Amino acid sequence: MPITGSPLGWVAHAPEGAIGTLATAPGTAGDEGRQLASLVHSYDPRTDVAAIERAYEVARQAHEGQRRENGDPYIGHPLAVAQILAGYRLDTATIVTALLHDTVEDTGLTLGKLEKQFGAEVARLVDGVTKLTRLELQSERTKQAENFRKLVLAMSEDIRVLLVKLADRLHNVRTLHLVVKPEKRQRVARETMEIYAPLAERIGMEALRTELQAICFRELQPDAFQTISARLAFLHGQGADLIEEVTDDLRRKLVAADVPVMEIKGREKSAYSIWLKMHEKKVEFEQLSDIMAFRVIVPDKGQCYAALGAVHSAYRVVPGRFKDYISTPKPNGYQSLHTGVTVPERRNAKIEVQIRTPEMHEVAEYGVAAHWIYKQGPEGAQATRRRYPWVKDLLDILENAGEAQDFLEHTKLALHQDQVFCFTPKGDLIALPRGSTPVDFAYQVHSQVGDACVGAKINGQIRPLRQPLENGDQVEIITARGNTPNPAWERFVVSGKAKARIRRFVLARQREESREQGRSAIARAFRQEGLDFSEKIAEPAVKALKQPGFDELCIAVGGGHIAPRDVLHAAVPELRGPVRALHEGLPLTPARGKPGATVVPTRQARRPEAAYGITGLVSGMAVSFAGCCHPVPGDRIVGIVTTGKGVTIHNAECSTLTSFAATPERFIDVDWDTAAGAGGQHVARLSVVTANDAAAVAAMTIAMAKQDGKIQSLKFVHRAADFSELTVDLEVKDLRHLSGVIATLRATPGIEQVERAKG
Repeated sequence: MPITGSPLGWVAHAPEGAIGTLATAPGTAGDEGRQLASLVHSYDPRTDVAAIERAYEVARQAHEGQRRENGDPYIGHPLAVAQILAGYRLDTATIVTALLHDTVEDTGLTLGKLEKQFGAEVARLVDGVTKLTRLELQSERTKQAENFRKLVLAMSEDIRVLLVKLADRLHNVRTLHLVVKPEKRQRVARETMEIYAPLAERIGMEALRTELQAICFRELQPDAFQTISARLAFLHGQGADLIEEVTDDLRRKLVAADVPVMEIKGREKSAYSIWLKMHEKKVEFEQLSDIMAFRVIVPDKGQCYAALGAVHSAYRVVPGRFKDYISTPKPNGYQSLHTGVTVPERRNAKIEVQIRTPEMHEVAEYGVAAHWIYKQGPEGAQATRRRYPWVKDLLDILENAGEAQDFLEHTKLALHQDQVFCFTPKGDLIALPRGSTPVDFAYQVHSQVGDACVGAKINGQIRPLRQPLENGDQVEIITARGNTPNPAWERFVVSGKAKARIRRFVLARQREESREQGRSAIARAFRQEGLDFSEKIAEPAVKALKQPGFDELCIAVGGGHIAPRDVLHAAVPELRGPVRALHEGLPLTPARGKPGATVVPTRQARRPEAAYGITGLVSGMAVSFAGCCHPVPGDRIVGIVTTGKGVTIHNAECSTLTSFAATPERFIDVDWDTAAGAGGQHVARLSVVTANDAAAVAAMTIAMAKQDGKIQSLKFVHRAADFSELTVDLEVKDLRHLSGVIATLRATPGIEQVERAKG
């Protein structure tokens, strides 16, 4: 098959928008290698054609006998990866690496053999890709975030490692439907959405990111995908010629304004893009204003703004939809003008218009690969630096191999601005929230290291424990046996793990101090009556005063909530004078050491704390969840102390909290503790408006069931001629689970509105 057209022009037998799928005519294995080499040579005359053909043959022989899950010869995978990268017009070393990227991991070839045949550069790149592959093959319990951190490190050594890995993942995702085990398909799709798609976006490879997300969305949310696709098909059927009509109309308006137009292309947005906007903006399908988007290509930057003026003059502007990414490019270098307008003569269609130059379009589609230094001469490289300063750092890494390792420490983790990454003396990577201190670092290494911390060296020099860490810092923690956490640390640590550990220690110490003080006070009360004190003689008081145990009784006395003489009289009733009625409520125990904050004894606790996964409570607290806002794991929460009821957990955004503003001492700082078992079922309340027919309600319940949401109760709040308003209490795992249910409901026909009840 002849290869013609733009870098994406040879797409064949692949989804619309797929990248670099080379369709080859039947022939010998050598023909495939020669076709690939010829393709690379067509855009880079400096290509080492022999090296590519030799790499293909080495890979084919190395993978001889190996097959993919669908039975195809394994060589088809590295060939497809190389073809994808050829679509980005990458250099010989990258194409050779793509062909050989699985040989070290899956065959008998070694890096030494590859280096002898193809040179040190290819061996280094293959080694980088192999390391990433081994990370994926680790235990499935390995946290994805850890994979991501190590992936970024590998990327920073040479951006081409990441490009090969992204192409490898793209082909694996394209063939995901061939994987037999559903759980493996789900794992690969989740990992792709959470790690590889964001990485592709960060380096500007928009077309690759879009395809990854589209395929994985279909795997992870099949019901939402089918529903949105069906709605798109319906709209397309209603106005099959709408895109063509608007394209022609745009062209006429721009030509009339003397704007030279190189290309106008319209499209419907992807199902995933639509679902994401419905989810993030909390709107219904019909409320989206940019289901259709039109791209206008003009010769230069000045014409971009001229085209924008012509569009705004011709159509009514949708407020809040204009964005100027030309004067202020995105961090990945993306430049374009975006605006939203209404086309009244086309059934009041709301559309998005993107205006850019050919160079901007190339960056938007190919990202960093659009400026690849190996396809340019010295003058071209300098021009790239002037036009796209954001790429300079990456090009410096490639040009100055000797300085790459030094530069790595400064650039390796710019992808996540909300995190800081530091090293242990052994070179292990530790990820922390931005603003973290050596104390946070110590607790991230191990809880016992944090407890025993007495000092820290940052990059070899003693520094204060409260000093914020920077990306690339090497941190050495100095410990002392027997040391305990300093309560003052809680004022400057930022990581949840450090805060929780310090709070637990402070609470435990306060509890122990209260227990000792209470025991001493009780013993003193007994001695004043001439009695010898022992735990056994005080046992009757435990039951009489409704405490769960003797220690809790001592803590209540030590906190000043039960008088020592009340214990004496409860243990030895004959010493009591006239019977005194106890407090109307039960004796109270302290809440997290805060003056005035109280909770009821444990006998009223409905379930053990671990069942809720709530941190910040004294052991034995009675806990309940507010019926006004129904918080679930992932919500910001606050605890409210209520005499006789214990602690009620509210969503931090609950409107009823204003009624407690006059009694701030009743507020308790609490949070979800996933490690303590917050993975059970929690009840969330939804307000749903549906069409007034049985089919809509049935569709709603089916959609909830398919998303593993269990209906606990369903109540019709209001019914009118054309709609019904319902309240649904739904069992979900956490906020993420709930958000998925809501998004699916919003995409379900017959459901007009879905909101979460927050009190």
